[in-house]
Amino acid sequence: MFIRNQWYVAAWDGEVGRKPLARTLLGEPVVMYRKISGEVVALADACPHRMLPLSMGMIEGDDLRCRYHGVKFNAAGQCIEMPGTAQKLDFMKAKTYPVVERYRFVWVWIGDADKADPDLLPDLWPCEKDGWAFEGGAYFIKANYKLMIDNLMDLTHETHVHPGSIGQAEILEAPLEVSHVGDDIFVKRWMPGVENPPFWQMNSGIRGKVDRWQICHFMAPHAVIIDVGVAPVGVVGGIDGERTKGANGFVIDLMTPSGEDTCWYFWGLARSFHVDDPGFGQRAKTAQGKVFMEDVEILEAQQASIDANPGRRLRAFDIDGGSVRARAVLDRMEKAQATQAAAAE
Repeated sequence: MFIRNQWYVAAWDGEVGRKPLARTLLGEPVVMYRKISGEVVALADACPHRMLPLSMGMIEGDDLRCRYHGVKFNAAGQCIEMPGTAQKLDFMKAKTYPVVERYRFVWVWIGDADKADPDLLPDLWPCEKDGWAFEGGAYFIKANYKLMIDNLMDLTHETHVHPGSIGQAEILEAPLEVSHVGDDIFVKRWMPGVENPPFWQMNSGIRGKVDRWQICHFMAPHAVIIDVGVAPVGVVGGIDGERTKGANGFVIDLMTPSGEDTCWYFWGLARSFHVDDPGFGQRAKTAQGKVFMEDVEILEAQQASIDANPGRRLRAFDIDGGSVRARAVLDRMEKAQATQAAAAE
């Protein structure tokens, strides 16, 4: 069951232009394009005449023309022209979706349009804070989005999945602190006096021993931001100390379900160091992308194994505390949605 009446990331801002872009979001085919003004339009990606995907069509001004019979729709989804017929077309309309742009992303509201409120966007403040830079990418993953959330809320996997970049043995040895504030879940890990792993050596310039931290923050239903960084030993003073004294960044992770066992994964790094060096930003993005591709390999294999072993359940141990709590929140949201739907019927 998809959790609707939420904002979901449909694309990076730079992906949507004057050419129709197709994405399947929560099982719904959507087409997006920009009007001449730059405003993003999102319509159901199916012509209501003969169901050809509108993403195969042509943009004319602010309108979108179907490639099959030339039916033209305006940005409100209304059919305004159909060559070869004199019939009234008021009844023929493509579904529209509320859209908002923020944090470099195009967000689409999947659910009741009258409930769409930009104030319900997750707070991704590092992506737009003065003195910070933000870059990232996107992957289509053949795995359920909840497996991605599990992955991000349990960073013990880094030791073995990412040994050449961000993984190290101390991640497994450091104690975890798991907590929640409402439906927000937090997992904290403090690693004092450890060797600086390769990724952070390259990005921080710090050699030798460092204090390292990871603070995972789950925001239901599909966002995880991770406060990460390293600093010379002793200057931070602990997990709740002044972390800006080191190399501090926030890993931004946004998972949008596509199908039942597929999702779009939008990722990036918001950083407070080397912010005026675009070349550094590109190199960091490339390095981060390689790290996350290692996760994609694991998650797709995990999903395939789950599919091949029906009836078997995932097990949870101490290291899974964050992901277990995140799934409990999602379960509650799904049940509440089902209850509301039953009451409406």
